Amino acid sequence: MGHSRADKAKSRQRILDAASLQVRELGLASVNIGDLMKSAKLTHGGFYGHFESRDQLIAEALDRALNDGEASAVRTGSTKGPRTLKSFLNSYLSKAHRDTPRSGCAVAALAGDVARADERTRAIMTNHVEQYFDNICKMSGNGNDREFAMAVLCMAVGAVTLARAVNDEALSDKLLLAARRTILDHPGRNASSDN
Repeated sequence: MGHSRADKAKSRQRILDAASLQVRELGLASVNIGDLMKSAKLTHGGFYGHFESRDQLIAEALDRALNDGEASAVRTGSTKGPRTLKSFLNSYLSKAHRDTPRSGCAVAALAGDVARADERTRAIMTNHVEQYFDNICKMSGNGNDREFAMAVLCMAVGAVTLARAVNDEALSDKLLLAARRTILDHPGRNASSDN
């Protein structure tokens, strides 16, 4: 007996959920179709009923991971009104974010992997990075200062990436703090947006 469309859609979502978590924690290359299907409680042979290729799965898992990371960032943002650059940085450049790549920003977790990925996967990252620039412009009160937004994202992602890479916790903490202070003290930043 065949599966209903609803069952097939649920199975596809389970696969994407598992793949999204896996790539955020272990990277794009970590995805093994057999193991992934097993973790989603599905047979290996059923994979191609949901995806045309591993590359398609990777691209869609990345998109899911990026969306989930952005949604998580919004949930952990300021509860006292509109999100500000300061509240974003307090969350993004935190020990909690550094220590939980599985539930954190997929840009920081996967930028290096995506740089070596196929064009479709890189286009997905490009779209999400552009959205980050727009959001940072809004949070910072700098309107359309995309250059400042680009610098903020580069410094924040770089700080989290390096903070995760070093084996000295004190140095790791200093990297996060240095990036936060440098961005917040930048003369081009509109400080009134954080009040």
